[in-house]
Amino acid sequence: MKIGIYGYGNLGKGVERAAAQNPDMELVGVFSRRDPSTVETLTGAKVFAADRVEEFENQIDVMIICGGSATDLPVMTPRLARSFNVIDSFDTHARIPEHFANVDKEAFSTAHTALISAGWDPGLFSLARLYMNAVLPEGRDYTFWGRGVSQGHSDAIRRIPGVKDARQYTVPIAEALEKVRAGLQPELTTREKHLRECYVVAEEGADRALIEKQIKEMPNYFADYDTTVTFISEEEMKKSHSALPHGGQVIRSGKTGGGNSHVMEFSLKLDSNPEFTASVLIACARAIGRMNARGVFGCKTMFDIVPADLSPMDPAELRSHLL
Repeated sequence: MKIGIYGYGNLGKGVERAAAQNPDMELVGVFSRRDPSTVETLTGAKVFAADRVEEFENQIDVMIICGGSATDLPVMTPRLARSFNVIDSFDTHARIPEHFANVDKEAFSTAHTALISAGWDPGLFSLARLYMNAVLPEGRDYTFWGRGVSQGHSDAIRRIPGVKDARQYTVPIAEALEKVRAGLQPELTTREKHLRECYVVAEEGADRALIEKQIKEMPNYFADYDTTVTFISEEEMKKSHSALPHGGQVIRSGKTGGGNSHVMEFSLKLDSNPEFTASVLIACARAIGRMNARGVFGCKTMFDIVPADLSPMDPAELRSHLL
């Protein structure tokens, strides 16, 4: 299967590495908004200017779009779905229905297949919630994230005047997690589920007290959480906070018909959020290519993928080795 990578940040590099692990994948090239002559890939993959992407319409089976959810993907995914089968990792949950409709219109009109919001949340966690709700219709869902770096929250801190660099860690509150795992079905507020730890490199002469105040009072990001702010040096940031770990748990606590209690859990512990997300996207590329070949067009989500389509194994191998 021939794939392309559109966008070459942390996620794009992860897709490049993941493609190299899958013998049934061939990376045709990377498409970047930067000058291709300045982009050096990890595996020697060819780099092309992003505005040349339509020239490759008949050379790529699936285009994996590695842009940001805030401003990139709402524009990139519908546009590229006119020319390619596409996948993105759009993760602005409230805007998924709108994004789905925009992509579906373009993909269906040109007989392409698109998958949006693939990854681990949304993505694998979404599937876990579906399976759990189907099995335990009477119950309650809980999702915990971390301990891990939130790239969006880190970027929000870096936009504050006087901030040179920042990392924000989302941290589950252990007591809340223990209650959920015990099947107690607690009612938890946002503040009771997660902490936010912020590590900040301030510009020389910056008002640190003001920076801390702006972080802790930032609506939609920190105001609803117990938040700590620690100022560190650039050297400490590079030494201790250069990785992008993440993970979390989806838990459903419920009862079956005889009144017995049950707890279902799906968890992830990730050394590299972008590399793991990229590995999910590569598996999904295999599925989307197969679905398109069968004449399945339009926009899809992880809920629409037959599990066997994700695997390089044929049905007999799956029955023999995984069933």
